[in-house]
Amino acid sequence: MASVSTYLNFPRNTEEAFNFYKSVFGGEFMGGIARFSSVPPQDGAPAMAEEDKNLVMHVALPIFGGAHVLMGTDAPESMGFKVNFGNNIYISLHPDTRAEARRLFAALSAGGKVEMELQDMFWGDYFGSCTDKFGVQWMVNCAEK
Repeated sequence: MASVSTYLNFPRNTEEAFNFYKSVFGGEFMGGIARFSSVPPQDGAPAMAEEDKNLVMHVALPIFGGAHVLMGTDAPESMGFKVNFGNNIYISLHPDTRAEARRLFAALSAGGKVEMELQDMFWGDYFGSCTDKFGVQWMVNCAEK
């Protein structure tokens, strides 16, 4: 069956971010956390810096009963990456109840920034948006009346 996942890149704090998301959504990481230390040496590539070996190469957290999977990796500048957080991505959550919408919104916005408080909207849904403490933007939209 086809599905959609959201992949998040962090400069060096993927594990902290995903432990936070696990506390919000529950569940377990699929296959644990893969570390860069498990990457075999690449021909012609410089040796991996010791401080990068414990970084997260891949992590996946099923949410909403597995209907969506959050995935992530560390993308440090020492490996040639430049993470730029901006307004180019939101993760849009569609919980079944207003109570769950309130719980998710409160947890995700804690330590972050509320853009729009949860409220009844002109299109008939209960909606709010926020940026979490890691710079990831979230929309919560509940159709329950």
